[in-house]
Amino acid sequence: MAVDHTSTLSAPTLDQALAGLDALDAAGRPAHDQLSRRLWRATWPKLVALGLILLVWQIAVWLHWKPYILQSPTTVARQLWELLGTSLFWQACWVTAQQAIIGYLLVLLVGGIVGTAVARIPVLRAGVGSLITGMQTMPSVLWYPLAIMLFGVSSTAIIMMMILGAAPAVANGFISGIDQVPPGFLRVGRMLGARGLSLERHVVLPAAFPTILGGMKQGWAFAWHALMAGEFLVLVNPLSLGGRTVNAVTQGEWAVVVAMMIVIVFIGIVVDVCFSRVDRGVRRRYGLIDQSSA
Repeated sequence: MAVDHTSTLSAPTLDQALAGLDALDAAGRPAHDQLSRRLWRATWPKLVALGLILLVWQIAVWLHWKPYILQSPTTVARQLWELLGTSLFWQACWVTAQQAIIGYLLVLLVGGIVGTAVARIPVLRAGVGSLITGMQTMPSVLWYPLAIMLFGVSSTAIIMMMILGAAPAVANGFISGIDQVPPGFLRVGRMLGARGLSLERHVVLPAAFPTILGGMKQGWAFAWHALMAGEFLVLVNPLSLGGRTVNAVTQGEWAVVVAMMIVIVFIGIVVDVCFSRVDRGVRRRYGLIDQSSA
């Protein structure tokens, strides 16, 4: 009997099979129901934490703890609303954002180069591997005297504080990620003709990227800490978020101080949420999480 080869179905790939299983697992739940559940699971812990903070804050106000300094949440909220309507506030955000972007890009560049070199060159690992971890444990504010001596009161001093305070975290992320690449990947890459930088670019770094991303996220946290410390201490531009906060302290505008602190924390939360979304997408792409529960 003749066989019709055109009707023969090819075997599904592993990705197709897993996608089919995920689809079957989620078949019983409407799409809008899945979205609402994810949003609620992600939102309610934050709402509870915010409510507890506001409650403790208001109780402290009711007990007249530091009455000349501590303002009520409603007073700070009104002050924050007024700040949002001023051009000086948005100018301060722009000044700080420029410093943050430039500094963090340099942190990634320096940390990535150093981390890759240390991970791949045994002599460097033996010589400076422990030094990188030691530098990571140092508070970024401790780099302030060295930065001032080298670059004076300037934006360059703040950038240096960011690099020295955050690049070690990024470097350690690269080192850990490269160390965790399975040796089989390297053998396959070499068999396919990848050598030197080509092997690093097309095999090592993609395989190590989930761990590298964790180091990048941690590096952002250290860079943001260093930037805020630099703006508070160096005072290069009084129109930055840090400079505006220091000016409010010297003038006794306590509601403005707390409002600016809330803005600084909010920016950190927004960036952390963005990193978390990217991290979840990367781990889903690499098959490190259950897609049916994503």
